[in-house]
Amino acid sequence: MPSPDAVPKCLTDAESFRDVSRGDPKPHTLKGEDLVKARLTAESWRLEIVSDGTAEIEKPRKLDDGAAIDLPGLEALGKRHGVKFIKAMQCLNIDQPLGQGLWEGVPLREVLRLAGRIKNCRRLFYHGFHNNDPKQLFQSSLSYTQALDTSPWDLGPFLAYRLNGKPLSLLRGGPVRMVVPWAYGFKSIKWLARITLTNDYKANDTYADGNNDPDSYLKTAAYLDDGEQQFKVGKEVVLRGTAMVGLPGLKRVEYWLRPDTGTHGNLAVDDPAWTDAKWKECVLDVPPEDWSKTLPEGVKPADVWGFDPTTGKPKDWPLRFSVATWSASLKDLKEGAYEFRVRSVDMNGFAQPEPRPYLKSGRNGISSRVIMMVA
Repeated sequence: MPSPDAVPKCLTDAESFRDVSRGDPKPHTLKGEDLVKARLTAESWRLEIVSDGTAEIEKPRKLDDGAAIDLPGLEALGKRHGVKFIKAMQCLNIDQPLGQGLWEGVPLREVLRLAGRIKNCRRLFYHGFHNNDPKQLFQSSLSYTQALDTSPWDLGPFLAYRLNGKPLSLLRGGPVRMVVPWAYGFKSIKWLARITLTNDYKANDTYADGNNDPDSYLKTAAYLDDGEQQFKVGKEVVLRGTAMVGLPGLKRVEYWLRPDTGTHGNLAVDDPAWTDAKWKECVLDVPPEDWSKTLPEGVKPADVWGFDPTTGKPKDWPLRFSVATWSASLKDLKEGAYEFRVRSVDMNGFAQPEPRPYLKSGRNGISSRVIMMVA
C-alpha cells in the first residue's frame, strides 16, 4: 500500500517547474530599468481592459489615462473575492506535467466588472509581455461565456498573483498571470498585460497554428515515472507514476504486463494485441491526513477550492486538474523481459487515449517501459 505521506510532496517548488517560456530575450531574464519599462515589477505592473472597437465598455481601464489596474488594486479585489486552487500545468505538446502548485488570485469575472457594463462582446483576448516584436506576442482567448459563467462545481479563469503562498515570481509569469483551470498551459498566459474585448467570432490564439486545438481541455492521462528497469527475481517490483486529472476526472489507473515481444515496448495503435490486453487496476495514493505538510504555512484546506469548508477534506479525490500518484505491485515474475503499460480511465468510462486520441489536442499516448527480471 502507498504511504499517505506520498501526496504532501505534490506541490512543486515554484522555481522547479519545467520552463517552456518564449521570447528573445525571455521576459523573466530582464533586469533593472528594462523590467520597469516592461511593467514587470510589483510597482510598475499594470493591466489594461480595452475594446478592439467592436465591443462596448463603460469604463475602459487604459494606461494613457491612468485607469489601468495596478497590483495593489488587484490584491484588494482578491481580499473580497480571492480563490486558491491546486493546479498542474501541462504543455499541449509535451508529455508529462510541468509542475503543480497552489495558485492564488482573483476570478477574471470580478476583474472584468471593474470595467463597468460591457455590451456586444463575444470573446476576450489576453496577452502578456513578450518584447514589442509582433512576432513574439503570445496571446490566448476565451469566450465571454467562459470568462463569466461556470458550473457550480467548477472554478472559472482567474488572475494569479501568488504561488505556493509567495508572490508569483517572474520565472512563473509574475507579477500576474492568467490561470485557466481546465486548460493546457498555453491558455494560462504569463506576464499578463492587456485584456481586449471583441465581438469578432474568430479565435486567434497563438497556439491555433500548427493544427493545435486552441480550445482543448486538459485530458485525463497516466504517465510512468523514470526508475529502475532491472529487478531481482523473487522480489516484489513496485512501479510508480502520475496521472493528470483532466476535465472528465479520474476513475482509475490500469496497467498491462506481458512478456517482451522484442520491439522495445513499441506497439502500433492498430495492433490486434490491444484488443486482447488484460488490464489490472493500479493503486491510487490516498489524500494525506494532515494537509499542513502540503499547503503553504498559514493556508488552511478550507481556504482552497475543491475542499469541504467544514471538514477540510477534498470534496473529490483525486482533485480535478491536479496530478494524482499511483503504484503497481508486480509479484512472482519469472526471469526475462516484460512490457509494462499504463493508462487512465476517466469518470465517463473512457480509457486513454480515448475519447480524444488526436495528439494536437494534448499528448496522451499510452506510456510503456520494458523491465528486466534477472536471477
